[in-house]
Amino acid sequence: MKLIEEFKKFAMRGNVVDMAVGIIIGGAFGKIVSSFVSDVIMPPLGLLIGGVNFSDLKIIVKGEILDAAGAVLKPAVTINYGNFVQVTFDFLIIAFAIFMMIKAMNNLNRKKEEAPAPSTPPPPPADIQLLTEIRDLLKSQK
Repeated sequence: MKLIEEFKKFAMRGNVVDMAVGIIIGGAFGKIVSSFVSDVIMPPLGLLIGGVNFSDLKIIVKGEILDAAGAVLKPAVTINYGNFVQVTFDFLIIAFAIFMMIKAMNNLNRKKEEAPAPSTPPPPPADIQLLTEIRDLLKSQK
């Protein structure tokens, strides 16, 4: 039972829950960025370099083996470097977005630290001080 209680205490700590939420949101954000890169950025970039689709770029190490009818017996062995380029662009965009988000958070924290501490309230006016002294004297006489 002690092991279960210790695990429950570990799993319910704020840092673990925050990390789990961050991982889930990061995964979803990664899918959005992957779609943005592959569907929005790469087509015009491929068009600029001659109508190339990056995911189709590959080096054929060993060609496919066909039978007499033209059916593929063994598929070609390829190095798909175009897919690597695609994933690298995805990573760079995700890394840049995270960098910008952390930079914004650091700026907000810096502004909080630089905010002046609340100053002590000004002393009460002289008439209030005199009334307070009179009140204290009357209390001490009882």
